[in-house]
Amino acid sequence: MLRTLIIDDEEHVRLTLIKFLGRYCPQVKVIGQAGGVGEAYEMINRYHPDLVLLDIKMDDGTGFDLLKKFETPDFKVIFITAHDQFAVQAFKVSAIDFILKPVDPEQLADAVAKVQQIVQQDLRIKLDALETNLHADQNQKKKIVVKTMDKIYLLEAGCITHLESDTSYSKIFTTDQGEIMTSRLLKDYEDILAGIGFLRIHRSFLINLMHIKRFEKGDGGFVVLSEGYKIPVASRKRDIIINLLDELAE
Repeated sequence: MLRTLIIDDEEHVRLTLIKFLGRYCPQVKVIGQAGGVGEAYEMINRYHPDLVLLDIKMDDGTGFDLLKKFETPDFKVIFITAHDQFAVQAFKVSAIDFILKPVDPEQLADAVAKVQQIVQQDLRIKLDALETNLHADQNQKKKIVVKTMDKIYLLEAGCITHLESDTSYSKIFTTDQGEIMTSRLLKDYEDILAGIGFLRIHRSFLINLMHIKRFEKGDGGFVVLSEGYKIPVASRKRDIIINLLDELAE
C-alpha cells in the first residue's frame, strides 16, 4: 500500500482527492491531509508517507518550499496544479508527475500508477529542473531530464541540436555533452519538446529549430544544423521548414 498524504490549501480539492483515491486507486491508503507548508512538514515527519500529493501554491508558501526542508526526500511526489499550458509544459520537460485541477479521476489513477515506477534517487534532479523550468523566461533555457542506463542528465534545451530514432531507443545530440543514448522513444520526446522550439522533420529525426543553419533543396532536401549535422527532411515537411525560414528572414 502507498501510505499517502494530501497537501492542498483548498478543502474541496482534498476531499475530492480522498474520494477519487478510495474509488480508483486501491493501492493507496490516505493517512492524513494538510492545508499548508507548516502543517505538512510536521505531518511528513510524523507519518513518513510513501507518497505526497502536493499543491504548488498555498497560503503559507509553495510545494517547493516544503520539499526544500528535506535534504533527500524519502517519499514520492505528485504535484497538483491549476491548468496552465506553460506550467504543464514545464512538468512534461522536467519528467515530474502532476495532475490538473479540477481533478480528473483517470488522470489521478494514471499518475499514481506511474509514480510507483519512479526511482527515488531521480527526484531531487527532477525537482531542480522543474523549479528552473517554471521560472525560465526562454524556451531554450529550459532543463530536460534524460535518464540512461547509468546516468541522469540535466540538459539545457538550447544545447540539444537534434534527436534521432534508433529502433526502441533515441540518440540525443548536444553541443556540450556529446551524444547520449536513452531508452525513451522519439515520439515521447516529440510530445515533450514540441512546445519549446523542436520539430519532427522526418520519421527518424526531431530537430531544434534554433540550430538550423540552412536548408538545402538537393538530394530530396535536408537541413544543416550546428556542429555540421545534415538532417533529411520528409517531403511533407519541406514547406513547413521553408515557411519557418522565410518568417525568420523577415
